[in-house]
Amino acid sequence: MGVPVAGIVAGYTLSSSILVIINKVAVTAFPYPAILTMLQYLCSVLFVVTKAVIQPKSEGSVKGVLGDSSWFSWGTFKAFFPAALTYFICIFTNTKILQYANVETFIVFRSSTPILVAICDSLFTGRAWPSLPAFASLGVIFMGAITYMITDSAFTVRAYSWAFAYLVVITFDMIYIKHVVMHIGLPTWGLVYYNNLTAFLLSPPVLYGMGEFRGVIAQDSQAWWTQIVPIVASCLFGVAISYFGFSCRQALSPTAFTVLGVMNKLITVLVNIMIWDKHASVVGIGALLLCILGGVLYERAVKKEREAADNKEKEIKEGDKDSLPIETTVHGPSSWNERFGWRRLFRQAGKANGEYSGVEDDKLLPMSPMREEGKQEP
Repeated sequence: MGVPVAGIVAGYTLSSSILVIINKVAVTAFPYPAILTMLQYLCSVLFVVTKAVIQPKSEGSVKGVLGDSSWFSWGTFKAFFPAALTYFICIFTNTKILQYANVETFIVFRSSTPILVAICDSLFTGRAWPSLPAFASLGVIFMGAITYMITDSAFTVRAYSWAFAYLVVITFDMIYIKHVVMHIGLPTWGLVYYNNLTAFLLSPPVLYGMGEFRGVIAQDSQAWWTQIVPIVASCLFGVAISYFGFSCRQALSPTAFTVLGVMNKLITVLVNIMIWDKHASVVGIGALLLCILGGVLYERAVKKEREAADNKEKEIKEGDKDSLPIETTVHGPSSWNERFGWRRLFRQAGKANGEYSGVEDDKLLPMSPMREEGKQEP
């Protein structure tokens, strides 16, 4: 039995909110972000392998976990590689932000992603453009993030460089990963396995280039006792975020997934205030609450748009099919085909359900009920 959507969202909220704090603690105690992320990838891979070994006759079998009968499929690896590379860069830049800046800096740039994702979502995935209320809500998020940024004086050029790199990569990640998840045909644990396996294989060149191995070898052996707990905690939460993150990508649209991630940062801010000496001012906290308010307003606006679109589609599909005349000519943009949005409906539903004729997009016509039953029309 699968995890319900509410459970997936709750799991993602918890893991996403706490992981940022844990990673900040871990990278502060263990200042080697590339090694830290490599250990997280390895832990996720080993978790999936262990699950497949100890549950050979259930959903945890190799076939159930990976979607095929082997531990490694070259075809699946090649298909998944671009998405895993994007994920690797995203996690790496994320960790570098936490190394050189505070949690609030990360939240500012993370809060800006729904705006870019909403635009790219409409441009590249065919979704309708957000309505004016939705865009206004995104503007509220952005205003809150900018206000917070202005009130924080702990920014550096190096931190901003990593932050802007993260902003670009995370926007691409939110759009492209959704496409991979929906078309590659792997179960959730299979996505976790191939994603983290690929990222783990990409880690050694980065480690060598940054010289982190030399730093680890040179450090005092006594330091490990203070580093082991945050490292293990970050690895365990890394497994959780991998599973719930992919599950959310499958259940939600890219923009909704992004906004959910932004709203999760409210918990992050509260925890951050409690455990760190340096935190935002009253104005800064107010600005972050403004970001959260913008996220709530955006979700409400998107929900209303979705409900209106569903109702309109239902009316068209369940309307007077029998009373609609059979169109025999192609009309211009002012035709009822354009006014009632048939072209969009044919692409999204009609072709898949076999309810419409297979003519060209600019000539799509509703199929006669008699033709559907195989009868001759008068």
